[in-house]
Amino acid sequence: MTDVEIRPIGRDDDFDAQMDLSQRAFGIYSEHQASSWLHVARLRADQGMFLGAFIAGVPAGAAMLHDMRQYWLGRPVKMAGVASVKVAPEHRGRGIGRALMTELLGRIAERGFPLSVLYPATMPIYRSLGWELAGGRHQFSVPARSLRQLAEPDKAARGAGAGDEDVPVRRATQADAAAVIQVMAEGHLAARDAGPLTWDEGPAGQWLGRKDLYSYLAGDDGFAAYRWLGDDLWVERVHARTPETLRALWSVIASHSSTTDNVRGLTSPDDPFWWLTRERDAAITRRALWMLRVVDAPAAIAARGFPPGVSASVPLEVHDASRPANSGQWRLTVADGHGDLTQNGAGPSTDPLILGPRGLAALYAGIPVATLRTAGLVSGGTPESGIALDTAFAATPFMLDDF
Repeated sequence: MTDVEIRPIGRDDDFDAQMDLSQRAFGIYSEHQASSWLHVARLRADQGMFLGAFIAGVPAGAAMLHDMRQYWLGRPVKMAGVASVKVAPEHRGRGIGRALMTELLGRIAERGFPLSVLYPATMPIYRSLGWELAGGRHQFSVPARSLRQLAEPDKAARGAGAGDEDVPVRRATQADAAAVIQVMAEGHLAARDAGPLTWDEGPAGQWLGRKDLYSYLAGDDGFAAYRWLGDDLWVERVHARTPETLRALWSVIASHSSTTDNVRGLTSPDDPFWWLTRERDAAITRRALWMLRVVDAPAAIAARGFPPGVSASVPLEVHDASRPANSGQWRLTVADGHGDLTQNGAGPSTDPLILGPRGLAALYAGIPVATLRTAGLVSGGTPESGIALDTAFAATPFMLDDF
């Protein structure tokens, strides 16, 4: 490989050259995309989270980190989002991408992120360094006419004091960034979601400031955002913790049924939206898969939420060449909604589940042990330990964000 310098990109670097590199790698950005990318790139450069590869001082590749919180069954986990990974076309196939990602993985660990997530354009390089498929980003589509009247709540399920009072809805602005992040976080925590994330205030405020985005806060527990995409209405997200707030927000969206034929957007497979539509013509139309990397195994397990009332004690044998600190004989213990991963000081265990970083990432995301075994990502263990792990890690991971 040609001599390559890999270092953080700073404010004194040529961001026009970095923009040119991105456009040659991914295609020409629109004016809005270019402005947004430059804003975030400078922010991450100031934070030391924009890494570049240079040959003779000229940009040959780059990658960016985002400081995020990803929610796993009711608990936020510090997560490094890997984005904008690229190598200049004239330098591809020389190992620059692998060198860049290897350095990036080390910096993720140094900054104390127990997890990392990325959307892959290609998977072999990421799999070789321990990332594995973990969840999806789902798009839905529904004819606007189907939202004109939402399905009625089940009267038998309505609690005492439930009423039909109106929930106040108001436009959200950039100044509401902290409030919006809080509403989304509380919604993910209450729903015990697996996979979705929240951004820091800088990018969140920039998103809320988009001129083509229409965003609303409802009561103290709801938020929705949408924009026009051609002739369709595109729903970025809807968050609510009560039936009344959920209906208030979807009513705002449904009010456009006279001006659009289709409503599309982002959802989760278990979103309450699916139980609001009156007909079966709402469908998931696309799924983009994302990959997870367990960077610090004990910290990742300690931070994750687990189902209350589930207990497990399973020996694991982990082999992780890129993060040797994860390797070794471990005892995984789950109890009272919390997990603990400790080194097995008593020596090799009997019938441990044997796995590498890819198997560990997929297990963390709730992929069944039988699936991982058939895919060649785990071996060993016992039928009983497989059932215990499936019960402890059960989840349907999703994300609403791209990065």
